[in-house]
Amino acid sequence: MLVKTRGIVLNFIKFRESSIIVRIYTEELGLQSYIVNSVRKKGSASRIALFQPFTLLDMVVYPSAKGGLTRISEYKCSYQFSSVAYDIRKSSILLFLSELVSKAVREEEENRYLFEFLYHSILHFDQMQTRFENFHLAFMLELAGLLGFGVSSAEEVITQVAFEAGGAATLGNSLMQLQRLEPYLKEVITRKEEANLPNGTVRRELLYLLVRYFQLHIDQLGEIKSLPVLSEVLSE
Repeated sequence: MLVKTRGIVLNFIKFRESSIIVRIYTEELGLQSYIVNSVRKKGSASRIALFQPFTLLDMVVYPSAKGGLTRISEYKCSYQFSSVAYDIRKSSILLFLSELVSKAVREEEENRYLFEFLYHSILHFDQMQTRFENFHLAFMLELAGLLGFGVSSAEEVITQVAFEAGGAATLGNSLMQLQRLEPYLKEVITRKEEANLPNGTVRRELLYLLVRYFQLHIDQLGEIKSLPVLSEVLSE
């Protein structure tokens, strides 16, 4: 039986000569993997564009056995980005967040709360005109809560990272050095993307702190390859 669902593209890998295997977080079925044929052929640029990270789709799909590959019967873009493609800062944030979500979210069953958060966060981000430099920090804090390790205080995050074996060394900071980030993290927790951070250096250090916090709570999260790029883009 075919299933109609909205979906959020996370990533894809090349498959055979002209196809891809794409991972999509769906509203009705949770995390799913689909084979999509003939999207890498010459003249198929518009089709492959529909499977870039965090593209929002309307789909009709074939259900699969848990963890199995299946196919998409119909698909179309449900929202055309208006700003992300034209702003290197926004596109870097989106790339980073899509990689984080693809590694952190592993549910192969419906989770409407998580889906709605992701879907509407992407819409909101694209529509933001100003003050979006802190969006990814606020997003990570909200995502942590939905994944079961929400942040109750800035002190909690700093203490966990500092005292985890190798944590402080990974960040290159002592506990005392990490504690100077506490008022800034508290500002993000309280005011979210409207937080008033003094400069890109603080923003970058908070980013690495929160990535480390995710790594402590999610087994095999691993390296976030887009992290250095985002760090560089937002460092000014």
